[in-house]
Amino acid sequence: MPRRRMRRMSRTVHLLGAPLDLGAGRRGVDMGPSAIRLTQIGARLESLGHHVVDGGNVEVAVAEATQAGDPRARYLTEVAATCGQIFERVWRSVEDGAVPLTLGGDHSIAVGSVAAVAAANRRRNRPIGLLWIDAHADMNTPESTPSGNVHGMPLAALLGLGPAALVEIGGPGAKVQAKHVAVVGLRDVDTSERAIVHRTGIHAYTMADIDRRGMSAIMAEALAFVLDGTAGVHVSLDVDGLDPEIAPGVGTAVRGGLSYRESHLAMELVAESERLLGFDLVEVNPILDRHNATAELGCELVLSAFGKRIL
Repeated sequence: MPRRRMRRMSRTVHLLGAPLDLGAGRRGVDMGPSAIRLTQIGARLESLGHHVVDGGNVEVAVAEATQAGDPRARYLTEVAATCGQIFERVWRSVEDGAVPLTLGGDHSIAVGSVAAVAAANRRRNRPIGLLWIDAHADMNTPESTPSGNVHGMPLAALLGLGPAALVEIGGPGAKVQAKHVAVVGLRDVDTSERAIVHRTGIHAYTMADIDRRGMSAIMAEALAFVLDGTAGVHVSLDVDGLDPEIAPGVGTAVRGGLSYRESHLAMELVAESERLLGFDLVEVNPILDRHNATAELGCELVLSAFGKRIL
């Protein structure tokens, strides 16, 4: 298939840090936004012709001064409060015509960012597509979770499943339709979670699918689903979707993930669609990283999604 020639698109990009690690089972991803900013991500986006505004960080509760609460959804109240802040900030960014780039933090932050992009477009009577890059499905509920970690629940919440504190951020009900959701890179799905994945009918692509069919074919199909009849695509990229050989700085590493070129190809195809609405980069854990390599790779993938190309 011949490469599509992209136009040079100049966008306003709003950076927002979400240093939340209460949804994770391991500390450290609260330092993710700082690690990502150390890559000079803002300046590098501007070198592509974009205008970048860094809005700082949302406020987050401190784990040592907070009670975990329900063991089936630990720190749920505090996670939901942070996601509520993210919703307000991202919603304003979209209303201002910007593309929000939210830096995590654990993946529970996507409840706020995706809900905001969906709400802003819903006012225009347009649904959004969601591309979820992840080793995990993140579709547990308090009833199915083996860990109680809320970062394993955000996609379920966005589909209208799970605790009301998450589902109702930005309004009641599902924020995305299952037919417009594609998850790419799956290789570690909890036993009870599998039934939820099948029941919802999302488009789920495992690493075995990628091995058999190739990343180009998988991404072409996934983007067709998320872009069909939608305003565009929000990308939520968990760096544990990448192979830990190239992205060691993650708390829930699973061997056999996306390679360097597979992940870049995925983002290059997002850029070629010219329909990027928002982006999350999550689960960078500098404590477990080597010389900030995971944050650097995450930055490179963001640049690819925002139009960086070889020629």
